[in-house]
Amino acid sequence: MAIGKIIKSISGFYYVLSGETLYQCKGRGIFRKRKVTPLVGDVVEFEESNQGEGSIHTIHDRKNELIRPPIANVDQAIIVTSAIQPEFNPLLLDRFLVLIESKNIQPLIIISKMDEVDDAHFQDIMDYREIYEAAGYPVVLSATNDQEGIERITSLLEGKITVIAGQSGVGKSSLLNVIDPRLSIETNEISTSLGRGKHTTRHVELYEVSGGFVADTPGFSSLDFDGLESEDLPSCFPEFEAVKHECKFRGCLHNKEPKCAVKDYVESGYIARRRYQHYLQFLEEIQTRKPRY
Repeated sequence: MAIGKIIKSISGFYYVLSGETLYQCKGRGIFRKRKVTPLVGDVVEFEESNQGEGSIHTIHDRKNELIRPPIANVDQAIIVTSAIQPEFNPLLLDRFLVLIESKNIQPLIIISKMDEVDDAHFQDIMDYREIYEAAGYPVVLSATNDQEGIERITSLLEGKITVIAGQSGVGKSSLLNVIDPRLSIETNEISTSLGRGKHTTRHVELYEVSGGFVADTPGFSSLDFDGLESEDLPSCFPEFEAVKHECKFRGCLHNKEPKCAVKDYVESGYIARRRYQHYLQFLEEIQTRKPRY
């Protein structure tokens, strides 16, 4: 059996890259019986046949998987958020971070449009950068035609599968166009034909960029916390994880429990109060959601 990575899935066909060759493959019927769907990003074993076609026999264990976009084995997510137009939104950024952390994906925060920020807002952005870097996240400040920032981003792509997330209008398409023009060209063509906004592709595809793979369908089409339980939420805040061993109670939710180290660190300023307030908001959302039957 040959081994390869699924880099594209369209209409029941899976395109598997093995070495330098791309094979068009079908999944075996056993996957349907087991209700298992091969995903872009999967490492698979397949049987080669004539003329570059094949049949997928085995899917290797996944380290994670996303539903929207449907992709597996993601190593990192670039979260693009703008400093202005639209205004910097830390609540939305924290929501993205929680969803990404819950899948054990490494986030990288990019704050775009820094060249458009006036003096009144510049220090606010610097303060937020300090908050997120203190929480353990790499933050890149990006301006139009910022070659140094782009070089730092591309250097982090090697050997990894990367997805891109962020709300509409923050500069995801511009970033992709600079990283690799093929990505923007493809998504622009699709968006024009569908009459929708950019990056509304109907399939996920991985492109080889800077020694790694980048998904051409940036963003998440759903930002709810379905599947995330209350006890899972604290681990999605790395600054909480760093001090949780100091809490009196194991499994502390850092809310109403006494002798909670996280709350103490919030009061002392070691943990940002803004992040903690967002945490409490997310916790309430999870605890009050209606059960699905």
